[in-house]
Amino acid sequence: MQFSESWLRQYVNPSLDSDALGHAMTMAGLEVEKQHSVAPAFTKIVIAQILSAEQHPDADRLRVCKVDAGTGQELQIVCGAPNARAGIKIPCAMVGAELPPAEAGGKPFMIKVGKLRGVESQGMLCSGRELGLGDDHEGILELSADAPVGKDIREYLDLDDQIFVIKLTPNKADCLSLMGMAREVSAITGAALCAPKWTPPAVSIEDKRKVTVENKELCGRFAGRVIRGVNPQAKTPEWIVQRLARAGQRSISAMVDLSNYVMLEMGQPTHVFDIDKLNGDIAVRWAKAGETLELLNGQTVTLQDPDTAGKLQDAGVVADQSGPVALAGIMGGNHCAVTDDTKNVYVEAAYWLPSAVQGGRARRFNFSTDAAHRFERGVDPQNTVNCLEYLSALIIEVCGGQAGPVDDQVLNVPERKPVKMRLARAEKVIGIPLTKEVVGDVFKRLGFEFKQEGDAFIVTPPSYRFDIEIEEDLIEEVARMYGFENIPDQPPVASLKMSAKAEAKRGVHLLRQRLALQGYQEAVNFGFTDIESEKRLAGATEKDISAVLNPIASQYGVMRSNLWGGLLNNLKANLNRGAGRVRLFETGRVFKRDVNVQEEAGKVAGFSQPQKIGGLAYGSFVPEQWASATRAVDFFDVKGDLERVLDPLHFVTEAAQHPALHPGRSAQVFLKAGKNNISIGWIGELHPGLQQAYELPQAPVLFELDLEPIRELGLPVPEELSKFPAVQRDLAVVVKQSVSAQLLLDAMAASKQNFVRAIELFDEFKPKSGSASMADDEKSLAFRVTLLNPQETLQDPQIDAVMAALLGAVEKKCAARLR
Repeated sequence: MQFSESWLRQYVNPSLDSDALGHAMTMAGLEVEKQHSVAPAFTKIVIAQILSAEQHPDADRLRVCKVDAGTGQELQIVCGAPNARAGIKIPCAMVGAELPPAEAGGKPFMIKVGKLRGVESQGMLCSGRELGLGDDHEGILELSADAPVGKDIREYLDLDDQIFVIKLTPNKADCLSLMGMAREVSAITGAALCAPKWTPPAVSIEDKRKVTVENKELCGRFAGRVIRGVNPQAKTPEWIVQRLARAGQRSISAMVDLSNYVMLEMGQPTHVFDIDKLNGDIAVRWAKAGETLELLNGQTVTLQDPDTAGKLQDAGVVADQSGPVALAGIMGGNHCAVTDDTKNVYVEAAYWLPSAVQGGRARRFNFSTDAAHRFERGVDPQNTVNCLEYLSALIIEVCGGQAGPVDDQVLNVPERKPVKMRLARAEKVIGIPLTKEVVGDVFKRLGFEFKQEGDAFIVTPPSYRFDIEIEEDLIEEVARMYGFENIPDQPPVASLKMSAKAEAKRGVHLLRQRLALQGYQEAVNFGFTDIESEKRLAGATEKDISAVLNPIASQYGVMRSNLWGGLLNNLKANLNRGAGRVRLFETGRVFKRDVNVQEEAGKVAGFSQPQKIGGLAYGSFVPEQWASATRAVDFFDVKGDLERVLDPLHFVTEAAQHPALHPGRSAQVFLKAGKNNISIGWIGELHPGLQQAYELPQAPVLFELDLEPIRELGLPVPEELSKFPAVQRDLAVVVKQSVSAQLLLDAMAASKQNFVRAIELFDEFKPKSGSASMADDEKSLAFRVTLLNPQETLQDPQIDAVMAALLGAVEKKCAARLR
């Protein structure tokens, strides 16, 4: 919200200077983002009148002007502006004047006596751009004919007036107008509020246009009137043009300027139609499938996709018998726009329900408007007719005409329900002692109707305060009006002590550090992704996908169910910038539908949000060097990285298929937990189809693990060192090549032999074709078994019994035979 201080002070004039006023607004929650004067600093620029303008003898584009600057002596100034002519009044920079620098941070421009093409020039005639009043530098700035010659231009144009740019939070829609800001400043400072006054125009004709509101969930109130005999070419009053300019609005035409002025001053967007271009009665309804509309900005939009007809009420419209003529609450149509030939108009003011404008309807058409910005946050429905009367009075005053009666239809105006605030609750939340008198004074200053029931206040919010719905909203108002700077800054008093580090649980920071030590770099991505990536990487169907109701962009339309989509996009971005070897990891939540999840603190019913740690490796397995041959990273390289990261936890992998991974080069990861193995994630090469879809020259190796299981370490169990030596024995067996070493290790562990401390695979042998000792589909695996008896030295009979039992276990469960 941008406005000038002089405009604000017309309605409320506290005894504060500009800086103090800006500070007071900021401390009440109306943050002053910028504050500056209308024009930058300059000196010795006065109002002057051109007495004569003659052609320069040696330059076609220059004129030699005789100028009266109120000094009693004519000045000769050479000027190149095409509009320099006798009789006009203009700003004149005298010799010694300092003009604003041409660029930010530059030095001021000093005016000196000089010569242009041999003719002396005793000053400079200034354009608006040279005074810092805009970008127009095509000609000198022409002033009003009654401007007093010799008067300082800053004083005449009030260029020291301050411009406030307020950064409003979305709940403060009531401050998107000068009257809203004036109400707030009045409440903050206690200064009297002076509302603008006008006389409603007399009804001199009986013309009306029938309006039918077909959808009450679209429009809650619609008011309009006919005005005949207007002059659209009338000039907008200079004071309105100035206020609009200082609010960031350019002057277009009288009708548009007056409509914008009422919106900025009162907060009610309005629209003016050329009634002679309307075909029959007016209807307010949802757009129909396939309807199009050419808007005032020249853009033609399709209001509703035919495929969604009857399913999605996309856009509200104001329509005549031929079709839509305006996009409800957003922008008017070009067909019925007011032009220089307009004679009769229909003036409309409406209350469009916020739910009918919200959801990015304007942004869907790639633009946003001031009207949509206000309607989607809430406009006062009780002020609709008042603003219509105000605009009508301005139109008749500036453009003339005769006004018909106001047609006002009240259909679905929200009722402001009372809100209860307990004094004790307010004291606890704000942290200061309060009295009934202090709270009552706050509500009176804000214009809230209230009654007291013991220590509680029952407040009925005004129609323009859409943000007052719960007790905390009223507590916020009390805190704002009491003054945040008046709330003492008292640190909490509490006994502080260092909490013990959880020995049984590993911190996620340690896992991140270990991955970084393996050469992986951390990435941080959004929790959103695009629907195509989600389908490809998770094999998800439409019902499995968690769609975002109001995505910030199409590529963030669904919640991610894995971390790989973001990491693959990161990989692609790095490869596009010349990287050849990439190691990335990420920790974060993923989002999955789960009917078993109940609504609890921090949880949404029907959705699970587990934390994951995922990563990828791409390129060579080590950076290029002379000591190692270059080869691409593979499954086992990444598995080794994970073993070092998760140590001392022991995990195993089992071949399995995942829709995002190569069918023959992927595995499920299991964590050893007593008798059972817990599935904690996946590891494998990217699927060839996805490699092609992402246009990757080489398939990266991906992994993703559940974070919680790998953080659980358990408490260490101390064990006394044995006084007796350990014994090692080797066991070599022959099995089918399809049998994994892990199956044999599991079989030997399941036999639960005493004295066995460790079993490790140390050799694998596959015979060449035609071997006498083994078939072509067999292999030999050699295990080293470590045995220890902490009570005594192991004897050969004991060792032989254990080894025989281990061999028997693998012979029975894995069809192995001793080599």
